[in-house]
Amino acid sequence: MAQAHIIDGKAIAAELCQSVAAAAARLRETHGLVPGLATIMVGDDPASHSYVRAKGTACANAGLVRFEHRLPSDISEAALIAEIARLNADERIDGILVQLPLPAQIDTHRVITAIDPAKDVDGFHPINVGRLWTGTWGLVPCTPQGCLILLRSVRPDLAGAEAVVLGRSNIVGKPMAALLLAADCTITSIHSKTRDAPMIVWRADIVVVAVGRPLLVRGDWIKPGAIVIDCGINAVSTPDGRSRIVGDVDFAAVQRVAGAVTPVPGGVGPMTIACLLRNTLAAACRRRGLADPLPL
Repeated sequence: MAQAHIIDGKAIAAELCQSVAAAAARLRETHGLVPGLATIMVGDDPASHSYVRAKGTACANAGLVRFEHRLPSDISEAALIAEIARLNADERIDGILVQLPLPAQIDTHRVITAIDPAKDVDGFHPINVGRLWTGTWGLVPCTPQGCLILLRSVRPDLAGAEAVVLGRSNIVGKPMAALLLAADCTITSIHSKTRDAPMIVWRADIVVVAVGRPLLVRGDWIKPGAIVIDCGINAVSTPDGRSRIVGDVDFAAVQRVAGAVTPVPGGVGPMTIACLLRNTLAAACRRRGLADPLPL
């Protein structure tokens, strides 16, 4: 059997970033508008700093303005929410992103709900969650949004497909199920308490995996020809004592069965940042009564 098509997330993300840059240039020329993204980084977590730097570079390359805010790890919840209120009122800023995780003294839910839903480019605010599930316009979480774009790169019309989503997080699993349902798929959501998970997965035309368990999904879980999207990013040790990044899917085994599969790294990851830029652009237009130039 021929090996699966490898879905090139880097290339597709680069195309989306170019589209955002072109649309942002048109906004600047036509309306004098430059979308602005505020990032809030609390503390000194190295991985979070790396993510924030990557987002800043992507913003600059797309012609967006980034306002970076670094706050001490011992900041109080009240002080952080006050900073968010200031950014909510700043007309230069169209998107607000609070880098997670937050320190233990801060209630993440309260922080997320403090963000103006119109500037919630992560798509985590309860109002945007409700809009997603009710089919009205809202800002959609970036990772599942990127997964949908990757799926459509292989199968433009998803209607009628049977889809299984492994994982039920608010960040990926639940919004992914909502997006697939809106695309007229038949959805099954499975999780750690699901019985006979491999049998359920094997029925699916589309499998999206976001559980944070390295190499969980094996080749014998996958129906021949299925499309597999791997959202996992896990560091595992190699026999020689080094570390490597793997997904939640056993890529080598699944590639021999699936019709298409995303690699890790180079699959879903690049799409998350590209979709953040797309959300910032969409928020800038929506806040001013303009049409979204890059509808999902």
